[in-house]
Amino acid sequence: MIDGAHAWLVGLLGNNVDWKQVLLVGMTPLFLLAFVVEYAGARRRGQQDCFRWKEIIANVALGSAYQLAEALAWLLATGAIFSWVYQHRLFDIPVNGWTVLPIFVMVEFCYYWFHRSSHRVRWWWAAHVPHHSGETMNFTTAARQSVLNVLVGTFVFYVPPVLLGVPPAVVMFMLAVDLVYQYFVHTDAIGKLPAWYEAWFDTPSNHRVHHGRNPRYIDKNYGGVLIIFDRLFGTYAAEVEKVEYGITEQIRSTNFLILNVHELVDMLRDVAAPGPVWQRLQHLWKPPGWRRPGHQPIHTWTVERIDASAPAGAQDAPRVL
Repeated sequence: MIDGAHAWLVGLLGNNVDWKQVLLVGMTPLFLLAFVVEYAGARRRGQQDCFRWKEIIANVALGSAYQLAEALAWLLATGAIFSWVYQHRLFDIPVNGWTVLPIFVMVEFCYYWFHRSSHRVRWWWAAHVPHHSGETMNFTTAARQSVLNVLVGTFVFYVPPVLLGVPPAVVMFMLAVDLVYQYFVHTDAIGKLPAWYEAWFDTPSNHRVHHGRNPRYIDKNYGGVLIIFDRLFGTYAAEVEKVEYGITEQIRSTNFLILNVHELVDMLRDVAAPGPVWQRLQHLWKPPGWRRPGHQPIHTWTVERIDASAPAGAQDAPRVL
């Protein structure tokens, strides 16, 4: 039965099956069930503030489009790229009980640098920002992804394991396991877990920090399953104050198209604005908050600049840009 299913998938998707998409699509019923349970529990406790239905609908729409875009990109381009790299691999790494864990840690290490780069390089932030523009936290926030991931080349972060000799299908499967786990850390319903677990793994508490626009939380906790690389590279922060979700220049829209492209459009308009060519080009690789001398950042759609450092109720009205 397993061999038959594998043969069918290979016939449909090619020799290098994108097990990431296969597993994520297969897990969708469980994801939906978990959300229903999360919502029912919050409703029973009278804690429904983290469920805004317009945002939830936007989350599901973004996630569905992302899944479709990733599958098409694999069929049209990325699958062939990974296959070509694997043909030129440096070693033959076997996949067995001894190597599965090291391979997973290797993929998690790649994920850490993908995630960190997606916050610190505006080119990749343009595709990652939809995930952070939501102002609530529930399981559907995990689905809040962008179709632009396939255009900005985020797949390059997972090329190294393939070049070393890990089969592409294994790399994609390990990444899928990483992403499935992450679905369940996008919640306000679970408090802190035992200290030993918080020290080694990403948890709802650790990941709430990652989604905070509080100054002490910005650009922290990039880990997917493990939090050890954050501790090793100095990007870890514990949850010590209430998390203010969202981004500091908050986009005011639930429109599917705007959520996907607003940062990309603004970045390209910043590059096209008058000024020295070298300075203009730096908008592509500098951090999202970088300001070019003499240039006022462009905002095509309405955003609000929010000071998350002010006590709740004490800050001035957010500045509309």
